[in-house]
Amino acid sequence: MKFVDEATIQVIAGDGGNGCVSFRREKYIPRGGPDGGDGGDGGGVYLQADVNLNTLADFRHLRTYHADDGKKGQGRNMTGQSGDDNVVLVPVGTMAFDEETDELIADLSKPEDRALVAKGGFHGLGNTRYKSSVNRAPRQSSNGSEGDRRRLRLELKLLADVGLLGYPNAGKSTLISTVSSARPKVADYPFTTLTPNLGVVSVERHRSFVMADIPGLIEGAADGAGLGVRFLKHLSRTRLLLHLVDIAPIDDTVNPAEDAVKLVAELAKYEESLATKERWLVINKSDLISDEEMETRRQALVEALDWQGEVHVISAAAAQGTALLCQKIMQYFEILREEEAERERDATP
Repeated sequence: MKFVDEATIQVIAGDGGNGCVSFRREKYIPRGGPDGGDGGDGGGVYLQADVNLNTLADFRHLRTYHADDGKKGQGRNMTGQSGDDNVVLVPVGTMAFDEETDELIADLSKPEDRALVAKGGFHGLGNTRYKSSVNRAPRQSSNGSEGDRRRLRLELKLLADVGLLGYPNAGKSTLISTVSSARPKVADYPFTTLTPNLGVVSVERHRSFVMADIPGLIEGAADGAGLGVRFLKHLSRTRLLLHLVDIAPIDDTVNPAEDAVKLVAELAKYEESLATKERWLVINKSDLISDEEMETRRQALVEALDWQGEVHVISAAAAQGTALLCQKIMQYFEILREEEAERERDATP
């Protein structure tokens, strides 16, 4: 299925049912009084996260979602039936924005998360409600209110532990295909990856994490250049970024250190939190140059970035250093989980 990460839909909640004007009519009971029932409430429209979905493609075909109207009240104080809700299933990681106000309505980041995005109308009142000591035979009732009507912009943010970051042809697709069962398109020309790819990296039994490969970025990506800008948002939910650098570019005019500096600048320009997120430097294609040249270029890269964090040298194509990298990532997440669990224990009274 084609990856689709944005869609616009309309949600229409049900209207409330009208109240009823009715009077009790039974033999031997004169002036029986009002017995008109209330209407039923309109149904609401909900979004619910479903782990079995991974794109918003279905919303390109069906764009309007209705809930049922409430039924009208009846005599003998019978309340009208409430309208059925409409539960719309979306992928985990879906965010819903009001198209008119740009307000975030729902953020469904966990399986089975559910959010009301269009509230059903309130029921109308029957004439029984209007009976009083001075109005023994009321002939008024009220109509149910209209349900909410909204246009929503749905955006899907991939939920991955690790996000791969880098210029086109840095080797991101090769890395994810080497360490996981994901099989993205790999070729020797830029922008081979047109849509994000997810892969589960299994280090050993019961020890795994999810890696996301997004289309390569270029200078000006934060302003809309290239393909990567559409997918930068997917990196915001990852817990660790791997900044892949092609240390042996085919074009001799390409400077890996300069490109790396430009990419970090694009991150900060798009979203400051991305630039400050935990990020490891991964130098790729080390098998294409000598050890001596590798060390020279590595040092120049570290100095250009003023890099203080983790540095890993690998060859994704030759699977050199990739197993150790995955082990280190797994250990990093296990330490994070231990620290989170400890904080929870300390916060529990």
